[in-house]
Amino acid sequence: MNYRKLRVIISGGGTGGHIFPAVSIAKELKAVNPETEILFVGAEGKMEMEKVPAEGFRIVGLPIAGLQRQLTLHNIVGDLMVPAKYISSVCKARRIIKEFKPDIAVGVGGYASAPLLRAAVQKHIPALIQEQNGFAGLTNKMLGPRVQKICVAYEGMERFFPADKLVMSGNPIRPSMHPYSAKERQEGLEFYGFKPDTKHILIIGGSLGSGTLNNAMKAWIEAGCPGGEGVEILWQCGKYYKKGIDAFMEGRELPAVRHSDFIARMDLAYAAADVVISRSGASSVSEICATAKAAVFVPSPNVAEDHQTHNAMALVRKDAALLVRDAEAAEKLLPTALELVHNPERIATLEKNAAALALPDAAHTIVEEIYKIVGE
Repeated sequence: MNYRKLRVIISGGGTGGHIFPAVSIAKELKAVNPETEILFVGAEGKMEMEKVPAEGFRIVGLPIAGLQRQLTLHNIVGDLMVPAKYISSVCKARRIIKEFKPDIAVGVGGYASAPLLRAAVQKHIPALIQEQNGFAGLTNKMLGPRVQKICVAYEGMERFFPADKLVMSGNPIRPSMHPYSAKERQEGLEFYGFKPDTKHILIIGGSLGSGTLNNAMKAWIEAGCPGGEGVEILWQCGKYYKKGIDAFMEGRELPAVRHSDFIARMDLAYAAADVVISRSGASSVSEICATAKAAVFVPSPNVAEDHQTHNAMALVRKDAALLVRDAEAAEKLLPTALELVHNPERIATLEKNAAALALPDAAHTIVEEIYKIVGE
């Protein structure tokens, strides 16, 4: 394929689960043609306004906001402003498109995706959607019939989109996410100071953290760490919870439990882990498959359309992961993970089935679809 120079707008954000796939697509576009010009469009005040420039790309913010589900006076007042902000964002998106003159618009979900893609299709700009989850978001469902292609990561998405527009691409993930060799595992163990003759559990609460996962760990520790013999745990508690977890751990002699707010070398953490405990956001699920890890998912109930449960169940139904409900995590999460970590046959089954679901070349597949749409 002739990868000619393009002008591409990529819109979306709000969470790392939207931002990272967007950046991966942008990097792959640059890889196939370094002269391609890329403009990101995000939501003012959201993390993409910092994360995207840090990756070397230009971004423009829209005054868009989403509806808040928790009923407080502040949220109600904010929700009343959403329609006006949406209209204002569509108008700004039209100006951005007029000035940038893109060959194609790519939407990855999140607040900014809706007004930008709406403005693009109204101006007859070709468009592509990248839907990360197993249950399509409202914005993408509404725009699906009007775009050229929809790249998805799960089977059965014809429930939400025209079947003839679907492409099974998978979710773009970090290049360092892959099945790890024995040498890489050893490097991970040495990096984190783990013993090679013990079992290892990795708990991923995300950059901000997960109260549910943290509370499950605290309950287990307070109970005396039952079943934890011969197990070492690397626990990402998250920035938001770090101070409280530090205070909780103070004075407790638990050399087998390492906690931190952020894990910089996630590749080595995965390499060292026998079992991973995680929320089931789209990127996390894709990384579990790509690294061929046995996982226990705890879907967050605080997301639109309960899409984390749909993501996790796509693996559970194929015997590629286990699931513990959020409401049952304090009681069942650590016992479930500890039972699994001592069962090498069960781990091997989950690893094999998770690996079979991996789509490691997602970013390149999406870029190929972009070029098919705009023409060589």
